[in-house]
Amino acid sequence: MNITQPHTYQFQDDGSIPNSKYPLLVYHGAFTGSDEEGAAWLERRFAENNWTNSWRNGVFPYHHYHSITHEVLGVYQGSALLHMGGERGEKLQVTAGDVLIIPAGVGHKKLEASADFAVVGAYPDGRDYDILRGEPGDRPRALENISKVPIPLFDPIWGTQKGLSKIWR
Repeated sequence: MNITQPHTYQFQDDGSIPNSKYPLLVYHGAFTGSDEEGAAWLERRFAENNWTNSWRNGVFPYHHYHSITHEVLGVYQGSALLHMGGERGEKLQVTAGDVLIIPAGVGHKKLEASADFAVVGAYPDGRDYDILRGEPGDRPRALENISKVPIPLFDPIWGTQKGLSKIWR
């Protein structure tokens, strides 16, 4: 891994998706494994840095966010166009080897993907997650929840050396 710092993306509250004061972090080419080897590497690396409760799948094809946890997604197979930050956010191309750290409240949606697109997801401290879609009734509780989500002690890739551990503090 010769990654120095992730790309950062900041999104404003759009009235539906609250987004976050913390930026989305995207490590392009964070690892080289793919398929089963890449998925297993991600699970191990995330767990070493206390990002657990992991799963393997894809990304929902609708805008959603989590109000009770941050999330990491490691792309281990294929590629996709993701819409981050809600309707007024940014469309990002991701491919095998990329890792995204999504702050609580930041919207994400899959727009299109290769047939083999797959990610490993995990949460700091093995936290549970919720799925909110930006419905008006969600907001008061969602904003309260987001304000209480702690900053993780470790970046899921770099631990305390770089990335989230320096950028979100």
